[in-house]
Amino acid sequence: MQHDTSLKHVDHNDPLAALTRDATGLGRETVDIGGFLQDLDARCQQQSADLQHIQQNTEELSQASARMRDAVADIAQCADHALDRVRASTGFIADSGLESQGLASWVHKVHAQGPEVEEMLRAVQQSNSQISDISWQVKLLAVNAKIEAARAGQAGKGFSIVADAVNELSQKTSGAADRISATVKQLAEWMQALHQGADANARSAETVLNNSARTDEALKDIEQRVANLGQNAHDLSQASTRAQTAVEAVAPAIGTLTRSVNDVAAGVDEAHQRCDKLVDTSEAILQNAVALGGSGEDGRMITWVQDLAGQVMQAFETAIQGRALTLEQMFDTQYQPVPGSAPEQVTTAFTTLTDAILPPIQEPVLDMDPRIVFCAAVDRNGYLPTHNLKFSQPLSDDPVWNAGNCRNRRIFDDRVGLKSGRNQKPFLLQVYRRDMGGGTFVMMKDLSAPITVQGRHWGGLRLAYKF
Repeated sequence: MQHDTSLKHVDHNDPLAALTRDATGLGRETVDIGGFLQDLDARCQQQSADLQHIQQNTEELSQASARMRDAVADIAQCADHALDRVRASTGFIADSGLESQGLASWVHKVHAQGPEVEEMLRAVQQSNSQISDISWQVKLLAVNAKIEAARAGQAGKGFSIVADAVNELSQKTSGAADRISATVKQLAEWMQALHQGADANARSAETVLNNSARTDEALKDIEQRVANLGQNAHDLSQASTRAQTAVEAVAPAIGTLTRSVNDVAAGVDEAHQRCDKLVDTSEAILQNAVALGGSGEDGRMITWVQDLAGQVMQAFETAIQGRALTLEQMFDTQYQPVPGSAPEQVTTAFTTLTDAILPPIQEPVLDMDPRIVFCAAVDRNGYLPTHNLKFSQPLSDDPVWNAGNCRNRRIFDDRVGLKSGRNQKPFLLQVYRRDMGGGTFVMMKDLSAPITVQGRHWGGLRLAYKF
């Protein structure tokens, strides 16, 4: 970039020129240090906020750890009680299982002995049939003996008495055999029903016997799992206690660190404020040196900015006289946000007017010197309605890009912006770091001259250029 070397010529034998040069250098270094302190202050404030958040979270974590420790202790105690209950239940179930196994074995044995009993009943029935046959044969024999005794007459009378006795015995034997047969038949029917029931119970008993081993294994597995749960609960309780102890040990350290960072932040903030005062002092020295004639390389810029401020004042006066807007509208401070703008843009009653009349005044300035970055008017609150066209691009979805390219209709109420808008001296020369967005800054000079409208101070015209 080619600079106008004639503007940079300084007579080193001129004390005012040397004072101007030194004041400019001091202002630049002070602003640079101030910018560093500002960034450091912002980081300290952020660290302080983070530490306070951490401290708050630590306190909440300590309370949560205490609650968790108590809850886990309760769980461990419940697990112990549950294990005792499970062991008692498994013992009862195991005893019941043994009794069920014994009953199942007995049922199975009864079912197995059923055929033997049926066989014995069949044998009794067969023997009873033989007794009935013998009784029938004895009866026949008694009848025949009685007939022969009758033939024998008086000689067979004694034999006839024996035949009657044998016949009576035969009838009693036959009656007993009949009763035995009826009883055996009833027993056989009962045994058949018992056998059928025993058969069904035997199948159930077989299932019980087959499942008893798996039931024992399941009960042992349940008991083992509950025991493991109890052990894990005790381990977790111990871990919770250790975590609680660790949190309680960390909390004081975080508190100490927070206080330390707060002390550093307070010191940095104080240093930043003192640096701002030093910047004001260096600017006052520069302002006085230039006023005494030591303008040096800034002399032509001062002339330009004062002339341009006069052109803006004339344009505003003409607009009011032509009733393009009223004096009250010219001083409107009811800033209306532009929807969806980021960084936020605002408009006022005079924004449309400045968009129409300021570009013809501001745009040619950019070609007057290659060091000039922008030329724009601001009101007393730092509101910049109409910027140079290159800084008035349409808004995008990227706030970082917008910060560097969509700088119109924004309020710059930083130290430099407010001082430029509120200065009522013939001119004000400041040194500052211009925020270009995305963490990028450029060291610049800001030269401004006041703008008045019908005797009222409206703001100032800013002319920013590089060193």
